[in-house]
Amino acid sequence: MTTAPASTNVPVTILSGFLGAGKTTLLNHILSNQQGVKTAVLVNEFGEIGIDNDLIVTTDEDMVELSNGCICCSINDELMEAVERVIERPEPLDYIVVETTGLADPLPVAMTFIGSELRDQTRLDSIITLIDAENFDDVVLDTEVGRAQVIYGDILLLNKCDLVSEERLESVEQQLRAVKNDARILRSVKGEVPLALLLSVGLFESDKVSSPADDGRSHDHGHHHHSHEHEHDHSHDHSHGDGHDQGNHHHSHEHGDHQDIEGFTSLSFKSDGPFALRKFQNFLDNQMPQEVFRAKGVLWFNESERRHVFHLAGKRFSIDDTDWTGERKNQLVLIGRDIDHDKLREQLQACVAH
Repeated sequence: MTTAPASTNVPVTILSGFLGAGKTTLLNHILSNQQGVKTAVLVNEFGEIGIDNDLIVTTDEDMVELSNGCICCSINDELMEAVERVIERPEPLDYIVVETTGLADPLPVAMTFIGSELRDQTRLDSIITLIDAENFDDVVLDTEVGRAQVIYGDILLLNKCDLVSEERLESVEQQLRAVKNDARILRSVKGEVPLALLLSVGLFESDKVSSPADDGRSHDHGHHHHSHEHEHDHSHDHSHGDGHDQGNHHHSHEHGDHQDIEGFTSLSFKSDGPFALRKFQNFLDNQMPQEVFRAKGVLWFNESERRHVFHLAGKRFSIDDTDWTGERKNQLVLIGRDIDHDKLREQLQACVAH
């Protein structure tokens, strides 16, 4: 795996973690703060990660180029094809970051790099697993995917540390160490960690020394459905459910729902008419099933000219205002376990203004 000279193989970081843990925020942090390093970030749909418009130089169907030399590439169907596409670009790349979906075991993604011809061009640098400090618990660890994400993480990044007490942080760290006793645990707020701690830029040799055995694991491509994921000033605590596990399953395909691993499903909802603000507020406060762990989307309200980016993880949600750029519509993805899809769809439909 590491026999070729480091200079010829592009290092790869795989980003894992439950839906809502903050992977998209971290991706934005990586894209916005690279200096003198050409990084490619591979996601399922880059349109959803809310890249800072001031950074964008060019956009084509599946690639966005930024003024700082970074590019963002959508994976579409094949991870290998996307990697080859960015590697074949005329400007040499310094780094590749691959985001997995929240319901993904990172191992198959890692195997894509280790067990294919990509190993001649890339070198798996690390797997980073984001952990939501507020919503992580034994329910998450009891799922195969949750446990795999912790076990295969070279770095466990405990995120949203500003939302919980020190005691809570220590308790989560203990839980993590019980599963992986040698875990390298970092703490962050909104994914803000010095990139040198995560992306070993310029430290390739020491990576090789540290533990080539950690090199493999993690696959899948993921994506965060939505625009920017910073929790905004008007984030409200909202008390549906007890915020235990949180979903995981990024991606929503245009219509229809997804049946998934261990009872997790995702429901996609769209409407061409706006929601009535009061009806949607009532849905959030009184009707949202506690089985829904994660929701995200773009909302259009009858009472507002603005485009509203909505996130919910555990008990907490935020609504962030931006300007509309395309046609106005409601587009929402809800992820959870054992959800009654018909009832939920009916409740959302009832929020549409008449």
